Amino acid sequence: MTGDAPPDQGADLPAGCTVVRLDGDLGIAAATALRERLISALHPGIWLMILDLSRVRSCDLAGLAVLIGTQRRARERRIVMRLFAPSPPVMDLLHSSGLERCLTVCPDLPGELGWEWYESARATVTPQALAG
Repeated sequence: MTGDAPPDQGADLPAGCTVVRLDGDLGIAAATALRERLISALHPGIWLMILDLSRVRSCDLAGLAVLIGTQRRARERRIVMRLFAPSPPVMDLLHSSGLERCLTVCPDLPGELGWEWYESARATVTPQALAG
């Protein structure tokens, strides 16, 4: 995992935005370390965390639980979390579990970091959205 934007995307990240690249398998063996790393990335000053899932080979229910738990903690801190380009196995699991309706998937990082998206993401972090 790194905190850098994917080099092939060439996007300049706005202040307060962090991209965390995840690699390998998001399974039960990695769940504890993954949870700690993601929660440590939720620090003051961050309003948007993008998880790059393009290089994740597999994910199981423990990995999904970490993603859901991280999203819940992010919301508590008024941070928007987005999933960037999930690999086919991850997208299949999100779809079969129905979690693609709960987690926002972004296929195109530069497009998602445009001004319109910035406004949309900021609007998502309202007291009403946090209560729901």
